[in-house]
Amino acid sequence: MSRLLSRRDVLAKYSNGFGLVALSGLLHSENSVSGSTAAKRRGAVVPRPNAPAEHVIFCYMSGGMSHVDSFDPKPRLTQDANKDVPFNIERTQFNSNGKLMPTHWEFKPRGESGLEISELFPHIAQCADDIAVVRSMTADFSEHAQGNFFMHTGFSFQGYPSAGAWVNYGLGNANENLPGFVVLASGGSTYPHGGVGLFGSGFLPSRHQASTLRLDGDVPIRNIVPSEIDVIQRKRLSFINRLDDAFLADSRNDTNVEAAIKNYEMAYKMQSAVPELVDMSDESAATLELYGINVKSNKTDDYGRQCLMARRMVERGVRFIELSCLAFGVGGGGAANPWDNHGNIKNGHQRMGQQVDQPIAGLIKDLKQRGLLEKTLVV
Repeated sequence: MSRLLSRRDVLAKYSNGFGLVALSGLLHSENSVSGSTAAKRRGAVVPRPNAPAEHVIFCYMSGGMSHVDSFDPKPRLTQDANKDVPFNIERTQFNSNGKLMPTHWEFKPRGESGLEISELFPHIAQCADDIAVVRSMTADFSEHAQGNFFMHTGFSFQGYPSAGAWVNYGLGNANENLPGFVVLASGGSTYPHGGVGLFGSGFLPSRHQASTLRLDGDVPIRNIVPSEIDVIQRKRLSFINRLDDAFLADSRNDTNVEAAIKNYEMAYKMQSAVPELVDMSDESAATLELYGINVKSNKTDDYGRQCLMARRMVERGVRFIELSCLAFGVGGGGAANPWDNHGNIKNGHQRMGQQVDQPIAGLIKDLKQRGLLEKTLVV
């Protein structure tokens, strides 16, 4: 016999609390929300007063960063180093659980809060008082694709809306010229196991799925630069719009057809918005240095550009931005799981930590000094 889901169940189910951001707009009565006619026309929902967040920047550590080497100190591991595990646990896929291994990095209390962070992240440690660490998260499976889907959608298999799609759907797009949900990529980064389904809209309209921007090429989105002059393109699009309207009417306003039309309209608007967005020439040298950009020696440049682009997107109203880690060929995880360092965790985590530490700390500091951290959830 099925039972009704409570409000708490719904909010907890959708991606470990991310649904709260998205569903706050849905659960709040539309009649009690004020907003401009233009905002309502483009689907934007005015966030309720004192809303905890209006934007999410999701720094996804694909492959599984070791919690006991980063933000979750376990002194007993050092005390019992190289001993057998003192309790029964299931064997892993490698048919061996090995012995207890201590962390390779020292933990220290940081900031006024005394939050313990390891030396793997010296820059992020400077932001300790702006960080909340959740140490209670668990999962019922260990396979990468299932874990990726669970973290992105709240379910361990494909077909459900991602957190970004929920946020975009619930809060609405605040910029009619840019997608509300964007995945950033650069360098050797690739999609985690699960692929584009991790960023899908599931049963929500397809316009809420993610758009991918690459920051290391001449063109961030393929075919974003039109091959014909503007006058010809406008005439062509005007003709297509008339056909679309007729087809939509014949389909009795089918939501899938409507979503496809809106996606094409967004693509046209992005032709002018994206080049301005990705042009970082207006950023100061101090800002670039803060993010570790143009510093090739310690591998921070690519991820730093993603972090800076995330801030620029928040400034322009993009609701949900996911960042992609790069792989440095250390460990057995491969490009899709760069944090999965297998038997080379010390070297692998050190290099991965160098990639993300300064850029993420720079992002937090930059958002804070611009007054954006109060309305942005950095995960």
